[in-house]
Amino acid sequence: MSKIELQATDRLKQTITSTLRRCMETGSLPKADLPDFTVEIPADHTRGDRASNAAMACAKAFRMPPRKIAQAVADHIHLEGTYFDRVEIAGPGFLNFFFSGRFYTDVVKEILHLGSEYGRSDWGKKQKVMVEFVSANPTGPMHMGNARGGALGDCLASVLDAAGFDVSREFYVNDAGNQIIKFGRSLSARYLQIFQGEDAVEFPEDGYHGDDIKERAAEFAKIHGDKYVNSPAEEREKALVDYTLPRNIQKMKSDLEKYRIRYDTWFLESTLHKDGELDETIQILKDRGMTYENDGALWYRATAQGAEKDEVLIRRNGTPTYFAADIAYHRNKFVKRGFDRVIDVWGADHHGHVARMKGAMDAIGLDGSKLDVVLIQLVRLVRGGEIVRMSKRTGKAIQLADLLDEVPVDAARFYFNLREATSQMDFDLDLAVKQDSQNPVYYVQYAHARICSILKKLAAEGIHPRDCTDGELALLTAPEERELIRHLSVYTSEIISSARDYDPARMMRYVITLATLFHKFYAACRVKGENESLTAARLSLCRATSTVLENALSMFKITAPESM
Repeated sequence: MSKIELQATDRLKQTITSTLRRCMETGSLPKADLPDFTVEIPADHTRGDRASNAAMACAKAFRMPPRKIAQAVADHIHLEGTYFDRVEIAGPGFLNFFFSGRFYTDVVKEILHLGSEYGRSDWGKKQKVMVEFVSANPTGPMHMGNARGGALGDCLASVLDAAGFDVSREFYVNDAGNQIIKFGRSLSARYLQIFQGEDAVEFPEDGYHGDDIKERAAEFAKIHGDKYVNSPAEEREKALVDYTLPRNIQKMKSDLEKYRIRYDTWFLESTLHKDGELDETIQILKDRGMTYENDGALWYRATAQGAEKDEVLIRRNGTPTYFAADIAYHRNKFVKRGFDRVIDVWGADHHGHVARMKGAMDAIGLDGSKLDVVLIQLVRLVRGGEIVRMSKRTGKAIQLADLLDEVPVDAARFYFNLREATSQMDFDLDLAVKQDSQNPVYYVQYAHARICSILKKLAAEGIHPRDCTDGELALLTAPEERELIRHLSVYTSEIISSARDYDPARMMRYVITLATLFHKFYAACRVKGENESLTAARLSLCRATSTVLENALSMFKITAPESM
């Protein structure tokens, strides 16, 4: 985390501890083993910049009222060498500490010194983490759930990277199994209907009915004509799948790249079958006594891992289930590729699958607790206060590509991370394209553009940013200046909290507040004044704010415009 923020909190905790020990040595407090206590950032800064529950935590050990303990600490504490200059006692015995001027000076200096590196930390200790997200079925186009999952998964990966993890982004392509068999039959039926008529060829009841299937079959027919009409069904279906699947995957890649999402790996499910990993995994389950046969199928004893019912691994027709492949796939992540932690971003409709998959990891001898799943709730598109289900352009259900035709990528990525994954959300299409302060992404970008405009305007007057002395930065004493600097100081810890909780929405709230505090500062504090030193200090604060805004937005692959 930020060195200044880290020093402020850690040094204060050490100082409180040494004060308690000194009080015991001098007889101000009875001798006892010190329990652990916290030093936290209070919600209300008027009551202090850090608060500690040390007195309450020690009450039982000292057999004294917390306020008496707090008073002893306040009477004997030496704050020299810390970032605090006074302490107050509140309520039942909270110790509230207030920053000294040096804290504000050092925060601005640190941001300007670190620049684009400000906010990054080694908190994650370079643990290898995979974030698998979207992983949409390649049998059809991507929908709104994929749009939200894509933005959230990609931004979560960025937060983890900034927090010091070794992060890999992955898309799992379901190019094998039952859905591909169904895909081939659907394409085959549409292909035959082109030449034999819709009434003459029955469409599979469980087939894929989307217009995209008709379109791909028509493309194939245009290239190959009726060459495959009289071919064996298996040969025709394979040819259609071999033609369609790579094109669908490429369309996914291009749509996601337009969305500024690039994966480190596109993992094909079919490799698990070809490389024998699926067979290996099933054999491990057999060897560990976790399978049995019933009615011609191979079953997994999921109930032995606490599930409500057992699961089929191999169907009676010899086809592995999706669940079997999923176990092998997650084993590949942990065993074959050595990830320390795996994060899957799934739709909320998969909630019942979470415990089953964690249990399956335990069943094959791995640690299911190292698999985390982020469940994403539904998103509704709204225009004019009404729910929108159809694209204006195509007249069909809105897909990711349609959304990006209507809404800027910046807005889409920002909006989908405004709410926690577990919250259902309405995406207001009208608000997302508004160019005013009601639109949160515009509001935040405007703060950055405003700073660039200030710097440009002053440069035209011959006033340029320069390095300030500590004495000059100490002139930043207005409440609006100090509130802004305090918020800048917690940027690194906000990233760490975001990574810890798998909650990139926290960073969206952070930048919205940062923009608000900057606009408040700008309204209250004239940047260019008669005092040249104060002007230079305020320019430094503007640059520090611009740096953090740009770092946060670029982390989420959202542009930080210089003019608007």
